[in-house]
Amino acid sequence: MKIPFVDLHAQYLSIKEDIDQAIATVIAESAYIRGRFVAEFEKKYAETYGVKHCVSCADGTSAIYIVLKMLGIGPGDEVITTANTWIASSETVTQCGARPVFVDVEEDFYNIDADKIVAKITPRTKAIIAVHLLGQPAQIDKIKAICDVHNLLLIEDCAQAHFATYNGQRVGTFGVAGTFSFYPGKNLGAYGDAGAIITNDDELAKRCKIFASHGASPVNKHDHVMEGINSRMDGLQAAILLAKLPHIGDWTQKRQAVAKRYNELLQGNPHILSLPVVRENASHVYHVYSVRVKNRDKMQAHLNANGVATSIHYPTPLPFLQAYRYQENEPADFPIAWRNHKEMLSLPIFPEMTDEQIQRVAQVLSEA
Repeated sequence: MKIPFVDLHAQYLSIKEDIDQAIATVIAESAYIRGRFVAEFEKKYAETYGVKHCVSCADGTSAIYIVLKMLGIGPGDEVITTANTWIASSETVTQCGARPVFVDVEEDFYNIDADKIVAKITPRTKAIIAVHLLGQPAQIDKIKAICDVHNLLLIEDCAQAHFATYNGQRVGTFGVAGTFSFYPGKNLGAYGDAGAIITNDDELAKRCKIFASHGASPVNKHDHVMEGINSRMDGLQAAILLAKLPHIGDWTQKRQAVAKRYNELLQGNPHILSLPVVRENASHVYHVYSVRVKNRDKMQAHLNANGVATSIHYPTPLPFLQAYRYQENEPADFPIAWRNHKEMLSLPIFPEMTDEQIQRVAQVLSEA
């Protein structure tokens, strides 16, 4: 039995009629760039999420960059973020002319350690990008309190945590803005790149929308009120996301059920150092089910050889990438992230996963 890391075809088959109709309608109307499907998705996503504004854009990376630029982050500024995430959360800081400052992760939850943030704040610090990694909310109440005390902007990178909650409040709504990726493999994924920004700030939403469309005036696309970029969601992706959006609640519950079954089957496995721990008062949406294992690389090779696809989130913590060699970071500066990068292994998880598949993954892990 071969088990994929994510089975997007199975998801497509489960809602094939809706997806096919959505694509056919866009083609029939030639509504390829912006248009009614994009406008409808922005409206529906904002309503579903419970915010005033959703500004669509080309991808999740652009979403972070646009927010940073429109908040005035620039040369001489510093922005704090986590040591373990995808580079989009830090490269966008540099693209604005600012400097990313990394903080180590928590012992149990893989997210930025809120207790270590204050030590990294300087007079140049302007913002914190809190990443809700793997589907688990960061300790966002503590992070927001730090931002309030130090007069910092809080941006939430929710690319892996669509509709996750902390104390009953959805991630992305604690700070000035939340950013999302709709990359195909995400919990809510398009069939290409797509992204969005959510905010309750009227002026920020207006500026982000203008900046993402070449800086064009909302009433006259040939009147550019600022220099912007070209970062637009296309009509096909919007229509596909509209077809998928009603299913996100059910898919999340199924992911959580898969994770629960994994926990039951893997508890006590001698090869596993730790299973995912869910933060108190949080809902984990399990974009990724990641465990820490002994002899990680050998374990991954064993799983792959037995037909179980796996991944690593992430092979190298951000402070140790070549891109940030100029910061001269040492493993002792980020001990938990450094330890985790040698032990973390992400197992297959998707809503359509069968119990037979879950049991097979557990069996192969036990036989390693």
